[in-house]
Amino acid sequence: MNKIQTVINCVLGAAVVALFLLFFLGKSDKPQAAAPLAVAAGEQLPVAYVNLDSVLLNYTFAIEANDKLMTKQEDARLKLNTKANTLQREAADFQRKLENNAFLSRERAEAEQNKLIRKQQELQELEAKLTNEIMQQNQELNLQLADTLNTFLAEFNADGRYQIIFANTGKDNILQAADAYDVTEEVISQLNARCAKKK
Repeated sequence: MNKIQTVINCVLGAAVVALFLLFFLGKSDKPQAAAPLAVAAGEQLPVAYVNLDSVLLNYTFAIEANDKLMTKQEDARLKLNTKANTLQREAADFQRKLENNAFLSRERAEAEQNKLIRKQQELQELEAKLTNEIMQQNQELNLQLADTLNTFLAEFNADGRYQIIFANTGKDNILQAADAYDVTEEVISQLNARCAKKK
């Protein structure tokens, strides 16, 4: 019985050694994770990023488009405020006439009240229409800016020097990176030069 136990222990020991050798020294069929890209001193990874906040603040087209949108918003606000003030005066005038029994008949007072209600509804519809127009124009502007930037970046990177170009907004996507990877100034400069040529 002692000899059998010794044989079993030897077989188990050999199996453990074989498994150890296979696990640590053998080649695996599993795909290996890509080795980190080695970068020699002074070299740069083929990666860049663009700070979109800076582009929006310094790209001539974005500034002009934003100014147009702001002007439209201000015009809409002025138009709405003017109509609202007029309606408020008419409502106060109606209330004064009603309190002083200035209407010759009840029907006349109701007609005047219905007229004010219609004007209020028209004002609400105008506000909704203007708000919708501004939102739609803002969305179109954002799409146009995104398309312009994407088209430009394709040309900017036509030589393939970057494998990836990230977009960064307010340190949301890239928390920390070397200044050498920030191509924002170069992008803005070239975008503005293209914009000036089109004018």
